[in-house]
Amino acid sequence: MASTNQGKQDAKKRARDAARMSIRGAQSWTPQTLAEAVREGKREALAQAITWVESSLPDQQPHIEALLAELPASDQSLRIGFTGIPGAGKSTLIERFGLRAVSEGWKVAVLAVDPSSQRTGGSLLGDKTRMTELSKHPEAFVRPSAASSTLGGVSRATSEAIQLCEAAGFNLILVETVGVGQSEVAVRSMVDVFALMLIGGAGDDVQGIKRGVVEMADLLLVHKAEADRMPACRDTANAYRQALHVLPTPPSGQTADVLMLSSLTGEGHEDLWTRILNLREEWTASGWWKTQRDQQRLDAMHRHARQLLIEAHMHHKAEAWEDLERQVVEGRSSPYSAARAWVKLPTDWKR
Repeated sequence: MASTNQGKQDAKKRARDAARMSIRGAQSWTPQTLAEAVREGKREALAQAITWVESSLPDQQPHIEALLAELPASDQSLRIGFTGIPGAGKSTLIERFGLRAVSEGWKVAVLAVDPSSQRTGGSLLGDKTRMTELSKHPEAFVRPSAASSTLGGVSRATSEAIQLCEAAGFNLILVETVGVGQSEVAVRSMVDVFALMLIGGAGDDVQGIKRGVVEMADLLLVHKAEADRMPACRDTANAYRQALHVLPTPPSGQTADVLMLSSLTGEGHEDLWTRILNLREEWTASGWWKTQRDQQRLDAMHRHARQLLIEAHMHHKAEAWEDLERQVVEGRSSPYSAARAWVKLPTDWKR
């Protein structure tokens, strides 16, 4: 018994020592040394690099810029986004899909975005615990991130996290969005193939005529199509197939497919994988694959410009912002007027 307890204590000490070394290493990283460690496939470096790019601190921005300059985006990867209502089984499908991919030689990175509390800013980050088997696979990397105040179902740095995963050698990037409704379209500008997950019998069959996320999807996946759920899933799939006929043809020129599948039985997963690979082949031949990637780089530039301008303005004019907030609360200024006054402050403003 004494030897067992001693062994546990030794293991804990080794774990603490390893944690201390990791922290000291993180503190000593430069953009160049961190980039080199990411290229070497070191997971702790990749995790730290993603933490870097998620930072909104003004002092961190030059380091982020230098890091990303060292690790340019890859055009050799395959990026797939998954969205859908809570309970659609996104994590379950992604784990099964990812395990199949690694068994065929792919290196898989999963970027899962969890909703954040608007009160505390906290997030459960539970996706890694729901993908236990994939998380442990040596050829996979699962990274949960908090959405924070970012809209569209992704985090503020999802596109840069994709870039870093590619630099670390992962060639299949799976992005799981928060999953809160019809506005989850930001991920569409970050991935090659966008899949919307649905479940039969949940009212989805009457939502097919609505636009928004539906017309942005390349694939519509009716999930949990097994056992006694099959009739409802067929009804939902048929409703969506009919609804897609009234929507305009997507820029890719390819109308979305509606597939039924089950991650419990594996039914439909072969069709899903085949369809994704066919889309890549068809879009590469037509030129849409490159056109889409080029446009996504511009979208990222525009998104960052807006975000950085707001953050810089907020940082340098914090006192003015607080003063304007008081004016709004006291009724001395309207929200619109106060916001306009703040935006119009000169760059060299001082109180």
